[in-house]
Amino acid sequence: MMSSLLRSRLQSIADKGFSIIGMSNQQERKLAPAEIIKLCHMLLSGRGEASGAAISREILNCYKRLDEPGKTDFFRLLLSEFSVEQDKALDAANAYVSNPNHQNLDRLRSASQPSRLNLITRLNQAPDATRYLVEMRADLLARLREAPELRFVDREFVHLFTSWFSRGFLDLRSIDWNTPAAILEKIIKYEAVHGMAGWEDLRKRINPEDRRIFAFFHPRLGDEPLIFVEVALMDEVPSAIDSVLGNENSEGSALDSKRANSAIFYSISNCQKGLRGIPLGNFLIKQVVEELRTEYPNLKNFVTLSPVPSFRKWAASALEGTSDIQLPPAARKALELASKDGWQDDARAAQEIETILTPMAAWYLCHGNPERHQIDPVARFHLGNGARLDRVNWAADRSENGMNGSFGIMVNYRYQLDEIETNHEAFANKGQIVASPAVSRAAKVFDNMLARQISAAASASGESASIESAGMS
Repeated sequence: MMSSLLRSRLQSIADKGFSIIGMSNQQERKLAPAEIIKLCHMLLSGRGEASGAAISREILNCYKRLDEPGKTDFFRLLLSEFSVEQDKALDAANAYVSNPNHQNLDRLRSASQPSRLNLITRLNQAPDATRYLVEMRADLLARLREAPELRFVDREFVHLFTSWFSRGFLDLRSIDWNTPAAILEKIIKYEAVHGMAGWEDLRKRINPEDRRIFAFFHPRLGDEPLIFVEVALMDEVPSAIDSVLGNENSEGSALDSKRANSAIFYSISNCQKGLRGIPLGNFLIKQVVEELRTEYPNLKNFVTLSPVPSFRKWAASALEGTSDIQLPPAARKALELASKDGWQDDARAAQEIETILTPMAAWYLCHGNPERHQIDPVARFHLGNGARLDRVNWAADRSENGMNGSFGIMVNYRYQLDEIETNHEAFANKGQIVASPAVSRAAKVFDNMLARQISAAASASGESASIESAGMS
Protein backbone atom coordinates (compact mmCIF):
# COMPACT_ATOMS: atom_id res chain seq x y z
CA MET A 1 0.00 0.00 0.00
CA MET A 2 2.83 2.43 0.80
CA SER A 3 6.22 2.63 -0.93
CA SER A 4 7.98 -0.73 -0.86
CA LEU A 5 11.11 0.75 0.74
CA LEU A 6 9.21 2.35 3.63
CA ARG A 7 7.06 -0.71 4.17
CA SER A 8 10.11 -2.97 4.20
CA ARG A 9 11.79 -0.73 6.75
CA LEU A 10 8.75 -0.70 9.07
CA GLN A 11 8.35 -4.45 8.66
CA SER A 12 11.98 -5.02 9.63
CA ILE A 13 11.64 -2.81 12.72
CA ALA A 14 8.47 -4.64 13.79
CA ASP A 15 10.11 -8.06 13.30
CA LYS A 16 13.00 -7.05 15.52
CA GLY A 17 10.55 -5.73 18.07
CA PHE A 18 8.91 -9.12 18.51
CA SER A 19 12.20 -10.67 19.57
CA ILE A 20 12.96 -7.76 21.92
CA ILE A 21 9.69 -8.08 23.85
CA GLY A 22 9.72 -11.88 23.78
CA MET A 23 6.53 -12.15 21.72
CA SER A 24 6.18 -14.58 18.83
CA ASN A 25 5.12 -13.12 15.49
CA GLN A 26 1.94 -15.16 14.98
CA GLN A 27 0.11 -13.76 11.97
CA GLU A 28 -3.14 -15.58 12.73
CA ARG A 29 -3.30 -15.19 16.50
CA LYS A 30 -6.76 -14.37 17.86
CA LEU A 31 -7.29 -12.47 21.10
CA ALA A 32 -10.37 -11.36 22.99
CA PRO A 33 -11.05 -7.59 23.12
CA ALA A 34 -9.83 -7.37 26.73
CA GLU A 35 -6.54 -9.04 25.77
CA ILE A 36 -6.05 -6.60 22.90
CA ILE A 37 -6.65 -3.75 25.33
CA LYS A 38 -3.85 -5.12 27.53
CA LEU A 39 -1.56 -4.83 24.52
CA CYS A 40 -2.74 -1.22 24.10
CA HIS A 41 -1.70 -0.45 27.68
CA MET A 42 1.64 -2.13 26.98
CA LEU A 43 2.08 0.03 23.89
CA LEU A 44 1.46 3.24 25.85
CA SER A 45 3.86 2.24 28.63
CA GLY A 46 6.75 1.43 26.26
CA ARG A 47 9.20 3.78 24.60
CA GLY A 48 11.21 1.72 22.09
CA GLU A 49 10.65 2.09 18.34
CA ALA A 50 11.02 -1.59 17.48
CA SER A 51 8.90 -2.90 20.34
CA GLY A 52 6.28 -0.23 19.66
CA ALA A 53 6.05 -1.20 15.99
CA ALA A 54 5.72 -4.88 16.92
CA ILE A 55 2.99 -4.32 19.50
CA SER A 56 1.15 -1.94 17.17
CA ARG A 57 1.12 -4.52 14.41
CA GLU A 58 -0.10 -7.20 16.81
CA ILE A 59 -2.94 -4.97 18.06
CA LEU A 60 -4.10 -4.10 14.54
CA ASN A 61 -3.87 -7.68 13.30
CA CYS A 62 -5.81 -9.01 16.27
CA TYR A 63 -8.44 -6.28 15.94
CA LYS A 64 -9.04 -7.26 12.31
CA ARG A 65 -9.86 -10.83 13.39
CA LEU A 66 -12.54 -9.77 15.87
CA ASP A 67 -16.14 -10.50 14.98
CA GLU A 68 -18.65 -7.63 14.94
CA PRO A 69 -19.68 -7.90 18.63
CA GLY A 70 -15.99 -8.16 19.53
CA LYS A 71 -15.23 -4.91 17.70
CA THR A 72 -18.03 -3.17 19.57
CA ASP A 73 -16.59 -4.42 22.88
CA PHE A 74 -13.15 -3.20 21.82
CA PHE A 75 -14.45 0.33 21.16
CA ARG A 76 -16.32 0.38 24.46
CA LEU A 77 -13.09 -0.54 26.25
CA LEU A 78 -11.26 2.22 24.38
CA LEU A 79 -13.86 4.62 25.74
CA SER A 80 -13.70 3.43 29.34
CA GLU A 81 -9.98 2.74 29.75
CA PHE A 82 -8.30 5.48 27.72
CA SER A 83 -10.18 8.61 28.68
CA VAL A 84 -9.03 11.62 30.68
CA GLU A 85 -7.72 10.89 34.18
CA GLN A 86 -10.14 13.00 36.20
CA ASP A 87 -7.90 13.57 39.22
CA LYS A 88 -4.98 14.79 37.11
CA ALA A 89 -7.28 17.01 35.04
CA LEU A 90 -8.85 18.51 38.17
CA ASP A 91 -5.46 19.16 39.80
CA ALA A 92 -4.20 20.79 36.59
CA ALA A 93 -7.33 22.93 36.31
CA ASN A 94 -7.04 24.09 39.92
CA ALA A 95 -3.36 24.88 39.43
CA TYR A 96 -4.12 27.00 36.38
CA VAL A 97 -6.96 28.85 38.13
CA SER A 98 -4.63 29.59 41.06
CA ASN A 99 -1.70 30.58 38.86
CA PRO A 100 -2.59 31.02 35.17
CA ASN A 101 0.91 30.86 33.70
CA HIS A 102 2.13 29.10 30.54
CA GLN A 103 3.49 26.12 32.43
CA ASN A 104 0.18 25.42 34.16
CA LEU A 105 -1.70 25.96 30.91
CA ASP A 106 0.50 23.38 29.21
CA ARG A 107 -0.06 20.98 32.11
CA LEU A 108 -3.84 21.50 31.86
CA ARG A 109 -3.80 20.96 28.12
CA SER A 110 -1.90 17.70 28.53
CA ALA A 111 -4.10 16.45 31.39
CA SER A 112 -7.33 17.18 29.51
CA GLN A 113 -6.44 15.02 26.50
CA PRO A 114 -7.72 11.43 26.52
CA SER A 115 -4.91 8.88 26.36
CA ARG A 116 -6.71 7.47 23.27
CA LEU A 117 -5.10 10.27 21.29
CA ASN A 118 -1.63 9.04 22.15
CA LEU A 119 -2.69 5.43 21.65
CA ILE A 120 -3.96 5.96 18.11
CA THR A 121 -0.81 7.94 17.28
CA ARG A 122 1.39 5.08 18.48
CA LEU A 123 -0.66 2.50 16.62
CA ASN A 124 0.35 4.28 13.42
CA GLN A 125 3.92 2.94 13.81
CA ALA A 126 3.08 -0.43 12.26
CA PRO A 127 3.40 -1.26 8.54
CA ASP A 128 0.18 -0.29 6.71
CA ALA A 129 -1.13 1.08 10.02
CA THR A 130 -2.74 4.17 8.46
CA ARG A 131 -4.88 1.99 6.21
CA TYR A 132 -5.87 -0.25 9.13
CA LEU A 133 -6.79 2.77 11.25
CA VAL A 134 -8.96 4.22 8.46
CA GLU A 135 -10.75 0.87 8.27
CA MET A 136 -11.07 0.82 12.07
CA ARG A 137 -12.77 4.22 12.01
CA ALA A 138 -15.18 2.95 9.34
CA ASP A 139 -16.15 0.18 11.78
CA LEU A 140 -16.55 2.78 14.53
CA LEU A 141 -18.79 5.04 12.41
CA ALA A 142 -21.07 2.09 11.68
CA ARG A 143 -21.71 1.77 15.44
CA LEU A 144 -22.47 5.38 16.34
CA ARG A 145 -26.20 5.12 15.74
CA GLU A 146 -26.60 2.22 18.15
CA ALA A 147 -23.87 3.38 20.56
CA PRO A 148 -23.78 7.21 20.39
CA GLU A 149 -21.44 7.43 23.37
CA LEU A 150 -18.68 6.10 21.10
CA ARG A 151 -18.63 9.50 19.37
CA PHE A 152 -16.13 10.48 22.07
CA VAL A 153 -13.78 7.82 20.69
CA ASP A 154 -14.41 9.11 17.18
CA ARG A 155 -13.30 12.61 18.16
CA GLU A 156 -9.71 11.43 18.55
CA PHE A 157 -9.78 9.79 15.12
CA VAL A 158 -11.16 12.98 13.57
CA HIS A 159 -8.56 15.11 15.33
CA LEU A 160 -5.68 12.99 14.09
CA PHE A 161 -7.02 12.26 10.61
CA THR A 162 -7.63 15.96 9.97
CA SER A 163 -3.91 16.44 10.53
CA TRP A 164 -2.67 13.28 8.81
CA PHE A 165 -4.79 13.93 5.72
CA SER A 166 -4.24 17.68 5.48
CA ARG A 167 -3.60 19.18 2.08
CA GLY A 168 0.19 19.17 2.46
CA PHE A 169 0.26 15.36 2.63
CA LEU A 170 -2.06 14.69 -0.32
CA ASP A 171 -1.01 13.93 -3.87
CA LEU A 172 -3.29 15.09 -6.72
CA ARG A 173 -3.21 12.79 -9.74
CA SER A 174 -4.92 13.03 -13.10
CA ILE A 175 -6.57 9.70 -13.92
CA ASP A 176 -6.41 8.67 -17.58
CA TRP A 177 -6.47 5.55 -19.71
CA ASN A 178 -2.75 4.96 -18.95
CA THR A 179 -3.33 4.88 -15.18
CA PRO A 180 -2.64 1.41 -13.69
CA ALA A 181 -5.60 -0.93 -14.07
CA ALA A 182 -5.79 -1.56 -10.31
CA ILE A 183 -6.54 2.15 -9.73
CA LEU A 184 -9.02 2.32 -12.61
CA GLU A 185 -10.92 -0.63 -11.13
CA LYS A 186 -11.20 1.26 -7.86
CA ILE A 187 -12.55 4.34 -9.65
CA ILE A 188 -15.31 2.17 -11.14
CA LYS A 189 -16.01 0.60 -7.75
CA TYR A 190 -16.10 3.82 -5.74
CA GLU A 191 -18.16 6.01 -8.13
CA ALA A 192 -21.07 7.00 -5.90
CA VAL A 193 -23.13 9.51 -7.91
CA HIS A 194 -23.46 8.26 -11.49
CA GLY A 195 -22.52 4.59 -11.33
CA MET A 196 -20.31 2.91 -13.93
CA ALA A 197 -21.29 -0.48 -15.31
CA GLY A 198 -17.73 -1.30 -16.30
CA TRP A 199 -14.73 -0.37 -18.41
CA GLU A 200 -16.69 1.13 -21.30
CA ASP A 201 -18.43 3.60 -18.99
CA LEU A 202 -15.08 4.52 -17.47
CA ARG A 203 -13.52 4.99 -20.92
CA LYS A 204 -16.22 7.55 -21.79
CA ARG A 205 -15.29 9.54 -18.70
CA ILE A 206 -11.52 9.69 -19.13
CA ASN A 207 -10.56 8.83 -22.71
CA PRO A 208 -12.07 11.76 -24.67
CA GLU A 209 -9.95 14.89 -24.36
CA ASP A 210 -12.90 16.83 -22.93
CA ARG A 211 -13.41 14.47 -19.97
CA ARG A 212 -11.11 14.36 -16.96
CA ILE A 213 -10.89 12.69 -13.53
CA PHE A 214 -8.69 13.96 -10.70
CA ALA A 215 -8.05 12.06 -7.47
CA PHE A 216 -6.28 12.59 -4.16
CA PHE A 217 -3.88 9.94 -2.85
CA HIS A 218 -1.91 9.69 0.39
CA PRO A 219 1.65 8.29 0.60
CA ARG A 220 0.73 5.91 3.43
CA LEU A 221 -2.17 4.45 1.41
CA GLY A 222 -0.29 3.99 -1.85
CA ASP A 223 -2.58 3.48 -4.84
CA GLU A 224 -5.79 3.62 -2.83
CA PRO A 225 -7.69 6.78 -3.92
CA LEU A 226 -9.20 8.91 -1.15
CA ILE A 227 -11.62 11.01 -3.19
CA PHE A 228 -12.03 11.85 -6.87
CA VAL A 229 -13.90 14.34 -9.01
CA GLU A 230 -15.13 13.87 -12.56
CA VAL A 231 -14.95 16.89 -14.86
CA ALA A 232 -16.48 17.65 -18.25
CA LEU A 233 -15.04 20.44 -20.40
CA MET A 234 -17.93 21.99 -22.32
CA ASP A 235 -18.93 25.05 -24.34
CA GLU A 236 -21.95 25.75 -22.13
CA VAL A 237 -23.23 25.18 -18.60
CA PRO A 238 -25.41 22.03 -18.86
CA SER A 239 -28.89 21.72 -17.41
CA ALA A 240 -29.14 17.91 -17.64
CA ILE A 241 -26.79 15.06 -16.85
CA ASP A 242 -27.36 13.21 -20.14
CA SER A 243 -25.45 15.88 -22.05
CA VAL A 244 -22.49 15.25 -19.74
CA LEU A 245 -22.51 11.46 -19.49
CA GLY A 246 -23.16 11.18 -23.23
CA ASN A 247 -19.91 13.05 -23.96
CA GLU A 248 -21.71 15.46 -26.24
CA ASN A 249 -21.53 19.24 -26.38
CA SER A 250 -24.13 21.55 -27.87
CA GLU A 251 -23.18 20.39 -31.39
CA GLY A 252 -23.66 16.71 -30.54
CA SER A 253 -20.05 15.53 -30.62
CA ALA A 254 -16.98 15.39 -28.43
CA LEU A 255 -15.58 18.87 -27.87
CA ASP A 256 -12.11 20.09 -28.73
CA SER A 257 -10.95 20.96 -25.22
CA LYS A 258 -9.30 24.16 -26.49
CA ARG A 259 -12.78 25.48 -27.33
CA ALA A 260 -14.17 24.78 -23.88
CA ASN A 261 -15.25 27.71 -21.75
CA SER A 262 -16.82 25.73 -18.89
CA ALA A 263 -15.49 23.11 -16.49
CA ILE A 264 -18.35 21.02 -15.09
CA PHE A 265 -17.78 19.09 -11.84
CA TYR A 266 -20.51 16.49 -12.17
CA SER A 267 -19.51 13.79 -9.69
CA ILE A 268 -17.50 13.74 -6.47
CA SER A 269 -16.99 10.38 -4.78
CA ASN A 270 -15.44 9.66 -1.39
CA CYS A 271 -13.64 6.34 -1.52
CA GLN A 272 -12.88 5.65 2.15
CA LYS A 273 -15.74 5.34 4.64
CA GLY A 274 -13.26 5.83 7.45
CA LEU A 275 -12.46 9.35 6.19
CA ARG A 276 -16.06 10.58 6.29
CA GLY A 277 -16.17 14.10 7.65
CA ILE A 278 -12.49 14.80 6.94
CA PRO A 279 -12.48 17.83 4.59
CA LEU A 280 -10.78 16.29 1.57
CA GLY A 281 -13.28 17.54 -1.01
CA ASN A 282 -12.74 21.18 -0.06
CA PHE A 283 -9.09 20.93 -1.04
CA LEU A 284 -9.82 18.83 -4.12
CA ILE A 285 -12.23 21.22 -5.86
CA LYS A 286 -10.04 24.26 -5.31
CA GLN A 287 -6.85 22.58 -6.47
CA VAL A 288 -8.52 21.10 -9.56
CA VAL A 289 -9.81 24.58 -10.46
CA GLU A 290 -6.24 25.87 -10.30
CA GLU A 291 -4.93 22.94 -12.37
CA LEU A 292 -7.58 23.47 -15.05
CA ARG A 293 -7.07 27.25 -15.18
CA THR A 294 -3.39 26.68 -15.87
CA GLU A 295 -3.97 23.99 -18.50
CA TYR A 296 -6.98 25.63 -20.20
CA PRO A 297 -6.74 29.45 -19.99
CA ASN A 298 -10.02 29.88 -21.91
CA LEU A 299 -12.12 28.41 -19.09
CA LYS A 300 -14.44 31.03 -17.62
CA ASN A 301 -17.10 28.97 -15.82
CA PHE A 302 -16.38 26.52 -13.01
CA VAL A 303 -19.70 24.96 -12.03
CA THR A 304 -21.16 21.72 -10.79
CA LEU A 305 -24.12 19.70 -11.94
CA SER A 306 -25.17 18.29 -8.61
CA PRO A 307 -27.97 16.13 -7.20
CA VAL A 308 -30.28 17.21 -4.38
CA PRO A 309 -30.42 13.85 -2.59
CA SER A 310 -32.56 14.93 0.37
CA PHE A 311 -35.21 17.00 -1.41
CA ARG A 312 -37.75 14.26 -2.04
CA LYS A 313 -37.48 12.97 1.52
CA TRP A 314 -38.03 16.49 2.87
CA ALA A 315 -41.00 17.03 0.52
CA ALA A 316 -42.53 13.74 1.70
CA SER A 317 -42.24 14.83 5.33
CA ALA A 318 -43.93 18.13 4.46
CA LEU A 319 -46.75 16.24 2.73
CA GLU A 320 -47.17 14.02 5.79
CA GLY A 321 -47.25 17.06 8.06
CA THR A 322 -44.11 16.15 9.98
CA SER A 323 -42.00 19.12 8.83
CA ASP A 324 -42.06 22.71 10.06
CA ILE A 325 -44.04 24.08 7.09
CA GLN A 326 -47.68 23.77 6.10
CA LEU A 327 -47.95 23.00 2.40
CA PRO A 328 -50.33 25.02 0.22
CA PRO A 329 -53.01 22.93 -1.56
CA ALA A 330 -51.29 23.35 -4.95
CA ALA A 331 -48.05 21.93 -3.54
CA ARG A 332 -49.87 19.01 -1.92
CA LYS A 333 -51.57 18.23 -5.23
CA ALA A 334 -48.27 18.40 -7.13
CA LEU A 335 -46.55 16.04 -4.69
CA GLU A 336 -49.47 13.61 -4.79
CA LEU A 337 -49.29 13.61 -8.60
CA ALA A 338 -45.53 13.06 -8.46
CA SER A 339 -46.02 10.02 -6.24
CA LYS A 340 -47.80 8.18 -9.06
CA ASP A 341 -45.92 6.01 -11.53
CA GLY A 342 -45.53 7.33 -15.04
CA TRP A 343 -46.27 10.99 -14.33
CA GLN A 344 -43.25 11.98 -16.40
CA ASP A 345 -45.04 10.70 -19.52
CA ASP A 346 -48.16 12.76 -18.87
CA ALA A 347 -47.31 16.19 -20.31
CA ARG A 348 -50.07 18.00 -18.45
CA ALA A 349 -49.22 16.44 -15.07
CA ALA A 350 -45.50 16.98 -15.62
CA GLN A 351 -46.07 20.67 -16.35
CA GLU A 352 -48.19 21.10 -13.24
CA ILE A 353 -45.59 19.35 -11.08
CA GLU A 354 -42.71 21.35 -12.57
CA THR A 355 -44.49 24.65 -11.93
CA ILE A 356 -44.67 23.88 -8.20
CA LEU A 357 -41.63 21.70 -7.46
CA THR A 358 -39.00 23.87 -9.15
CA PRO A 359 -39.66 26.92 -6.91
CA MET A 360 -40.23 24.55 -3.99
CA ALA A 361 -36.74 23.08 -4.51
CA ALA A 362 -35.25 26.58 -4.79
CA TRP A 363 -36.95 27.55 -1.52
CA TYR A 364 -35.75 24.39 0.20
CA LEU A 365 -32.16 25.07 -0.84
CA CYS A 366 -32.25 28.78 0.01
CA HIS A 367 -33.79 28.23 3.45
CA GLY A 368 -31.56 25.44 4.68
CA ASN A 369 -30.39 25.85 8.26
CA PRO A 370 -26.71 24.80 8.58
CA GLU A 371 -26.67 25.23 12.37
CA ARG A 372 -29.56 22.80 12.82
CA HIS A 373 -28.20 20.49 10.09
CA GLN A 374 -31.39 21.07 8.10
CA ILE A 375 -29.74 21.43 4.75
CA ASP A 376 -29.11 19.16 1.79
CA PRO A 377 -25.70 17.49 2.28
CA VAL A 378 -24.49 18.27 -1.24
CA ALA A 379 -25.57 21.90 -0.79
CA ARG A 380 -23.73 22.03 2.54
CA PHE A 381 -20.55 20.80 0.87
CA HIS A 382 -20.52 23.25 -2.05
CA LEU A 383 -21.86 26.27 -0.16
CA GLY A 384 -19.34 25.61 2.60
CA ASN A 385 -16.68 25.51 -0.10
CA GLY A 386 -17.61 29.02 -1.23
CA ALA A 387 -19.77 28.19 -4.23
CA ARG A 388 -22.92 30.07 -5.19
CA LEU A 389 -26.30 28.40 -5.68
CA ASP A 390 -26.65 29.27 -9.35
CA ARG A 391 -29.48 27.41 -11.08
CA VAL A 392 -32.18 24.80 -10.37
CA ASN A 393 -32.69 22.45 -13.33
CA TRP A 394 -35.93 20.54 -13.90
CA ALA A 395 -35.85 17.02 -15.42
CA ALA A 396 -32.07 17.03 -15.24
CA ASP A 397 -31.61 13.42 -14.07
CA ARG A 398 -34.28 10.93 -15.08
CA SER A 399 -32.39 7.94 -13.69
CA GLU A 400 -33.89 5.93 -10.84
CA ASN A 401 -31.53 7.57 -8.34
CA GLY A 402 -32.32 11.01 -9.66
CA MET A 403 -36.08 10.52 -9.47
CA ASN A 404 -35.95 8.91 -6.04
CA GLY A 405 -33.76 11.65 -4.61
CA SER A 406 -35.21 14.83 -6.08
CA PHE A 407 -37.87 14.12 -8.74
CA GLY A 408 -35.06 14.49 -11.31
CA ILE A 409 -34.03 18.01 -10.20
CA MET A 410 -30.33 18.92 -10.28
CA VAL A 411 -28.50 22.10 -9.32
CA ASN A 412 -25.61 24.13 -10.68
CA TYR A 413 -23.29 25.51 -8.01
CA ARG A 414 -20.91 28.13 -9.38
CA TYR A 415 -17.35 28.58 -8.16
CA GLN A 416 -16.79 32.25 -8.97
CA LEU A 417 -13.11 32.60 -8.15
CA ASP A 418 -13.24 36.18 -6.87
CA GLU A 419 -16.23 35.34 -4.61
CA ILE A 420 -15.25 31.98 -3.10
CA GLU A 421 -13.73 33.25 0.13
CA THR A 422 -16.49 35.82 0.73
CA ASN A 423 -19.20 33.21 0.13
CA HIS A 424 -17.45 30.73 2.39
CA GLU A 425 -17.20 33.23 5.24
CA ALA A 426 -20.88 34.20 4.86
CA PHE A 427 -21.96 30.56 5.04
CA ALA A 428 -19.56 29.48 7.79
CA ASN A 429 -20.08 32.44 10.11
CA LYS A 430 -23.68 33.48 9.44
CA GLY A 431 -25.29 30.46 7.78
CA GLN A 432 -25.97 32.73 4.81
CA ILE A 433 -26.73 30.95 1.53
CA VAL A 434 -25.55 32.91 -1.48
CA ALA A 435 -27.87 32.37 -4.46
CA SER A 436 -28.15 33.84 -7.93
CA PRO A 437 -31.00 36.27 -8.69
CA ALA A 438 -32.76 33.57 -10.73
CA VAL A 439 -32.76 31.07 -7.85
CA SER A 440 -33.79 33.77 -5.37
CA ARG A 441 -36.75 34.72 -7.57
CA ALA A 442 -37.82 31.08 -7.85
CA ALA A 443 -37.59 30.67 -4.07
CA LYS A 444 -39.67 33.81 -3.63
CA VAL A 445 -42.48 32.26 -5.72
CA PHE A 446 -42.83 29.42 -3.21
CA ASP A 447 -42.32 31.82 -0.31
CA ASN A 448 -45.34 33.80 -1.53
CA MET A 449 -47.37 30.60 -1.77
CA LEU A 450 -46.52 29.79 1.85
CA ALA A 451 -47.41 33.32 2.94
CA ARG A 452 -50.83 33.08 1.26
CA GLN A 453 -51.38 29.71 2.92
CA ILE A 454 -50.57 31.15 6.36
CA SER A 455 -52.84 34.11 5.73
CA ALA A 456 -55.70 31.87 4.60
CA ALA A 457 -55.24 29.63 7.65
CA ALA A 458 -55.29 32.67 9.94
CA SER A 459 -58.45 33.99 8.29
CA ALA A 460 -60.14 30.61 8.60
CA SER A 461 -59.16 30.44 12.26
CA GLY A 462 -60.56 33.93 12.86
CA GLU A 463 -63.85 33.09 11.15
CA SER A 464 -64.14 29.92 13.20
CA ALA A 465 -63.55 31.84 16.40
CA SER A 466 -66.23 34.40 15.39
CA ILE A 467 -68.77 31.65 14.68
CA GLU A 468 -68.03 30.01 18.05
CA SER A 469 -68.41 33.33 19.81
CA ALA A 470 -71.68 34.01 18.07
CA GLY A 471 -72.96 30.55 18.99
CA MET A 472 -72.05 31.03 22.65
CA SER A 473 -73.86 34.39 22.79
